[in-house]
Amino acid sequence: MAKIGFIGTGIMGKPMAENLQKAGHQLFLSTHHDPAPADLLAAGAIALANPKEVAQEAEFIIVMVPDTPHVEDVLFRSAGIAEGVGPNKVVIDMSSISPSATKTFAEKIKATGAAYLDAPVSGGEVGARAASLSIMVGGCEQAFARALPLFQAMGKNITRVGGNGDGQTAKVANQIIVALNIQAVAEALLFAAKNGADPAKVREALMGGFAGSKILEVHGERMIKGTFDPGFRISLHQKDLNLALAGARELGLNLPNTANAQQVFSTCAAIGGSNWDHSALIKGLEHMANFNIRSE
Repeated sequence: MAKIGFIGTGIMGKPMAENLQKAGHQLFLSTHHDPAPADLLAAGAIALANPKEVAQEAEFIIVMVPDTPHVEDVLFRSAGIAEGVGPNKVVIDMSSISPSATKTFAEKIKATGAAYLDAPVSGGEVGARAASLSIMVGGCEQAFARALPLFQAMGKNITRVGGNGDGQTAKVANQIIVALNIQAVAEALLFAAKNGADPAKVREALMGGFAGSKILEVHGERMIKGTFDPGFRISLHQKDLNLALAGARELGLNLPNTANAQQVFSTCAAIGGSNWDHSALIKGLEHMANFNIRSE
């Protein structure tokens, strides 16, 4: 059994923490920003006042919060994680944030004597609940080996990509692929429906061919049924594509299709969809086409 601090028990973090509990680990939770979930406490988690106290009690400290500034705050604020860590402790950031900022955060944490892993995940709320997340890890091999049993309690496809920042780089690449695939599926179903075909039947036909994909299977069904409760919110995918486009500018790269997908997400946000599931990208295309693929 490991002593694990877990900060960030939201849509993704809470089921991840639950799976760590089911694997027999002891959890320590911070109540600085939000109350600790009652069911985690009932299952044996211990609530503490702030991230510093969590870091003092735990061997591993996992962070699962929305964006780069939130990670920086949890790590380095007064009574933050950095004040409570030292040798033999491992800080694991499982948020999806800036690769360049991650490298800076890692150096600061390693200066305390602790190890640092960036370990963002893919698989959404469904994967978090099923403990089937893909986990992309950046950091030293020794820290990765120590943390591997924890990752195995939360995910299935676990890969050490390289050093600090490489896990976040892999996640940004993942989000580019996911966004462009969602847009491809949305455009295909919109084209089919506008041309008079039944989009549900078109999706069924495509599932058996080379165009078949998890996104066509899961998000294609969401698009046809109009079930856009998150999941993974459009606002969060916009944040990830902003990371991709900012990184591309730093590297002197042009990512035209990524930029286009971001514009469609921005259309969704402009019509009130920031908190829709990212499969609702199709609603941005429908808005521009003044055409709805669903019968209603």
